[in-house]
Amino acid sequence: MDATRQGRSERRTRLKAELDRVIAEALDEQRIVGTVVEILIDGEPGYRHAAGLAEREADRPMTEDSIFLLSSVAKPIVTVAALNLAQSGTIGLDDIVSEWLPAFRPQLPDGSEPRITLRQLLTHSAGLSYVFMERGDGPYRRHAISSGLDDTDDDLTALIGKLTAIPLSYPPGHGWGYSMSLDVLGAVIEEATGSKLPEAIATLVTRPMGMNDTDFSVTDTRRLVVHYGDASPRPRLLVGDDAVPFFGNPVRLSPGRIFNPRAFPSGGAGMAGTAGDVIRLLESLRTGHSPVLDAASTRSMFDIQARTGGLAAGAGWEFGFGGAVLVEPEMAGTPQSRGTLQWDGAYGHKWFIDPARGLTVVALTNTAFEGMNGRFPDDLRDAIYRSL
Repeated sequence: MDATRQGRSERRTRLKAELDRVIAEALDEQRIVGTVVEILIDGEPGYRHAAGLAEREADRPMTEDSIFLLSSVAKPIVTVAALNLAQSGTIGLDDIVSEWLPAFRPQLPDGSEPRITLRQLLTHSAGLSYVFMERGDGPYRRHAISSGLDDTDDDLTALIGKLTAIPLSYPPGHGWGYSMSLDVLGAVIEEATGSKLPEAIATLVTRPMGMNDTDFSVTDTRRLVVHYGDASPRPRLLVGDDAVPFFGNPVRLSPGRIFNPRAFPSGGAGMAGTAGDVIRLLESLRTGHSPVLDAASTRSMFDIQARTGGLAAGAGWEFGFGGAVLVEPEMAGTPQSRGTLQWDGAYGHKWFIDPARGLTVVALTNTAFEGMNGRFPDDLRDAIYRSL
């Protein structure tokens, strides 16, 4: 065995030992119920492991092809679809949203009607918000706006109507706020393609990428995991239209929403898929060799597209397309390299791409919110860099 191959083998051995320990500890301490973790290093398999339970009550083990509700892991998928349409000239990122959606004309609190662009939707700088970002009885709550995580019978037309009735939080392009903007973008994609969003995303992204288990519906329910929420002494089963506290604010989670044909297809949170499908898409972004995006469009996802003042992912991070971009690793307190693209999902997921280290990482769990912003993703991240 030559020195390079031996070095890679030793690295994989260290990585396996480190990650096996972190995952086993999280399971033993009952912080998560189950997980699938996949890592590629310079395009080669570095780690792939399913652990814990897909369904605790039936003692059903997690498998590498388990299907998860992706929540905001849908956002980079829909972002790639929009960039695909932009590179073909079907849409322009600086198009005015109301040119595509005449009914979408939200106003500022003073009654003025600003111009909102597709770029601002992509970067969460359009002045929109989320119901779970509000405190108390805010307008999104009063208008019963579904975040895409909770159940609803609203279709996209009804959603656009409700969002138009709510004053914008700030002038578009002059602030940043995590929001329903990818759901509005989903409606634009429908108009631009003449297809319903699920078919448009399949045509533009998942089908050419070979992401065969990723969709706005689930057909093989035997592989669909059961989802849980943070609780003591162990995560609790999410039942019906449930709520899990997130920094003191309840976030409504309805795992059964995926089976409601009346609920609008949520571009921000409404897809299901596997870790293998997600890492296939992310790796194509790392390498720039994508069947759906050209090199310039791919690079744009890693460029700073919006300044967030730390709102996107904390100090040291700004926002690109599809996720947060690391600009100051020391300020962020992370071993990841400058230029890392990262985002997560409420049902308990984290992913990142570190181009400088040749790393693509996906960690999906069935435990909200520990798998997204608890100890688990940080421990995994730190273990990965220690092993390298």
